[in-house]
Amino acid sequence: MISILLIEDDAALSRLLEGHLKRYGYDVILPDPEDFRHLDQLLLKFKPHLILLDIELPFYDGYVWARKFREQSTVPIMFISARGEPIDQVRALENGGDDYVVKPFHMEVLLAKIEALLRRTYELSPIRDETERTIQAYGELILDLKRLLVQYRDQKTTLTPVETSLLHALIKARGSVVDRDQLMLAAWDEVMFVDDNTLTVNISRLRQKLAQLGLFHVLETVRGQGYRLKQPDTSA
Repeated sequence: MISILLIEDDAALSRLLEGHLKRYGYDVILPDPEDFRHLDQLLLKFKPHLILLDIELPFYDGYVWARKFREQSTVPIMFISARGEPIDQVRALENGGDDYVVKPFHMEVLLAKIEALLRRTYELSPIRDETERTIQAYGELILDLKRLLVQYRDQKTTLTPVETSLLHALIKARGSVVDRDQLMLAAWDEVMFVDDNTLTVNISRLRQKLAQLGLFHVLETVRGQGYRLKQPDTSA
């Protein structure tokens, strides 16, 4: 059964969401009031498939917890918040979130986004055997779809599910430009619910991850067209 850690301090809303999610077959984990000081321990204890995370929480806000969760796991994080300004959504993504839903929302929209995020995370590719688990591009750049890892030479770093999908699409293009619409379709099944700025933020995060590996200029913005992954300088 797919488990969801629902972190929402409004008890009435929390129970309402719990009821809806359970009717659709999800196992829902709700923190007790004293758990809001130690939400990272709940992540380690229950190992949920998805986290629904509010921003306004006691003790620490959702941005802080998203950063803490990212130190421990690549579990997909969907923010649910009454804050509807673009800057709030940008901050959520920059701090490790994978998606953002503004309250009040229709339950059908939330369920569709949950299903899409779970599908992207756990069915990124039809992996059948060990030889199909990794994709090598440009010699020494390796993307592990199953473990959400990217490696270049002796350096490696973890990616979020969205970052993995974006890099996968860019690798498959083999240096050709991938337009923004194609990238959004690759990373988000429900494109109608995705803000264009969400792609920009996630591309920026992916570019930072590649820079951690020493690849500072391989992810190129092609103005008016999209993005492409250039071949690293193998002589470096």
